[in-house]
Amino acid sequence: MIEQDWLNERFTEHQDRLQGVAYRMLGSPSEAEDAVQEAWLRVSRADTGQVENPAGWLTTVVARVCLNMLEARRSRREESAGALPPEPTAPHASTRQTGQADPEDEALLADSVGVALMVVLDTLTPAERLAFVLHDVFAVSFGEIGAIIDRSPTAARQLASRARRRVQGAAGASDAARSPKREIVAAFLAASRNGDFAALLELLDPDAVAVEVRGGHAVAAFFAGRARAARLALVDGVPAAVWSYRGRPKAVFTFTVRDGKITCIAIDTDPDRLRDLDIVFLRANDKERG
Repeated sequence: MIEQDWLNERFTEHQDRLQGVAYRMLGSPSEAEDAVQEAWLRVSRADTGQVENPAGWLTTVVARVCLNMLEARRSRREESAGALPPEPTAPHASTRQTGQADPEDEALLADSVGVALMVVLDTLTPAERLAFVLHDVFAVSFGEIGAIIDRSPTAARQLASRARRRVQGAAGASDAARSPKREIVAAFLAASRNGDFAALLELLDPDAVAVEVRGGHAVAAFFAGRARAARLALVDGVPAAVWSYRGRPKAVFTFTVRDGKITCIAIDTDPDRLRDLDIVFLRANDKERG
């Protein structure tokens, strides 16, 4: 009874922190509550006799629960990925922006990015997300993080560094995600999914080109009803559309927009080039869902 009372007190004492860890890891208040509840069920059955650092121990349990939930979520996404109707291919050159320095204060950076941070976190692997959140936001050591994911402290540091580079670009990505071009690409995807020929025609320049298809009417007819599996994304910081299969990008649609009209749509399916692209999927809004 005394041990259970001690455990109840420690869990209550650290519950706000545990809820914060779970929310940052999962991005959903309801899932965070589920994770903390599952963590409580686990610790309530555990032997606490050897626990010297209750805060660290409880954080580790919550992190492991969240890691399992993230891996299950990732598996469901891969299994539910849709198929894209055959599209013609055309080479398309791209350049990846690199060379940004690490921030001096990672925790301040993470808090300042806000919504853009959550968008970027959704693109990370579960291990990358855990390493970044625990170290940069909650100051958990790389030794402790490595123990959670069964990797060395050096590997945990590398995972956090990789994630940090993505987060560092999130502020700029947030501006691009709200740009007029993003709205045009989103409207195009919605019209394409719904087979709305008139809406597509309104978005396209009369002389628009898509691969070997030329003219606004021809391009509208080509895409009507065909982009059901493509998702709005930032590709190297620019609004575009991406089709993925089993979690891997297979085709990138880039748009040239002038005077509010789409003048060119390029489709790149080259695996080597796609691997070098920095892709951040954007959350759907009502317009994009059609």
